[in-house]
Amino acid sequence: MRHFVSIDDLSNFEIQQLFRLADQMKSQFSTWSGFCAGKVLATLFFEPSTRTRLSFESAMARLDGRTLGFADPSASSIAKGETLADTARMVSNYADLIVVRHSAAGAARVMARYATVPVINGGDGAHSHPTQALIDLYTIQNRKGNLADLTIGICGDLLYSRSAHSLSKVVARFGGRQIHVAPEGFQMPDWILRQLKDRHGVQPSVHHHLPEIIGKMDVIYVNRLQEERVPPAVDLEKARASYQLNAEIMAGAKVDAMIMHPLPRVNELAYELDADPRAAYFQQSANGVPFRMALIASLQGLEHLVLTDPPAQQSLKDDFASVCQNPNCVTAMEGPTEIYTDGSCAYCSQ
Repeated sequence: MRHFVSIDDLSNFEIQQLFRLADQMKSQFSTWSGFCAGKVLATLFFEPSTRTRLSFESAMARLDGRTLGFADPSASSIAKGETLADTARMVSNYADLIVVRHSAAGAARVMARYATVPVINGGDGAHSHPTQALIDLYTIQNRKGNLADLTIGICGDLLYSRSAHSLSKVVARFGGRQIHVAPEGFQMPDWILRQLKDRHGVQPSVHHHLPEIIGKMDVIYVNRLQEERVPPAVDLEKARASYQLNAEIMAGAKVDAMIMHPLPRVNELAYELDADPRAAYFQQSANGVPFRMALIASLQGLEHLVLTDPPAQQSLKDDFASVCQNPNCVTAMEGPTEIYTDGSCAYCSQ
């Protein structure tokens, strides 16, 4: 049984195999109907979602499977004090696959530890969003080709954006160059920068204002400010102004650049850009269905190809007595902390 909790759970070979399968599914949806007939997907969304939840449900429906779950945690037994570990054990009795989104970093790893069916991370706090990152990579490859030939600009709230964290890691793995553009106080967190340097020898170029660097980018990936995670004292409008993207600023970009955004957008991406042929964010959203179909089918045992080359996993220390210092780490609720041999928390990576 395989889970997909982190980008690190798939090898580069497996990722490319998933993309090939997604291509097949996108070109012939009807061919794959029936693959998950009789299967049930549980969608456990403890945080709001439109695209992620609906695209998973659409993917399962196109495979002729069914879904159950909730989008309001107050209607679940978590509101009564049930732990994630017990929720995982319980839901495993009702479903063949679980997708979980939660506000705590590492929540999906807790679910995977106790579930007896495959678990997919639909976003865990400000930590990671691995399916979004692979949809982003899939979209870039479809339009621009080999990532190693490209400069990817990741712009906006890089401190709290789980999509930006996972994308930065996958870009490093596939050899792309990175430019980070973030307002003061919203730069990429140290744990991501450490992984980029230690694992891939990558040190992104860092800037605070998009117009000064936009001409060097092949992909302009914009993130919204994660207002639900930002301290209330922060001036959001001042922060957003440093990387707002509109037609005037895009005049300085490459003629074949590509505009991306994981959505939803607020004020950082002008509506006038929707008609720009360089805009790819709605295609990016649409690609969520075939990619998630491919992932679901693979985790449910697609026999030919795909999940055949698992990556080596980091080693855990024998002593699990350490306490994670990240207040948003799921271990603050569930415990105990597990530590990798490089000193990072196995749940929140800090």
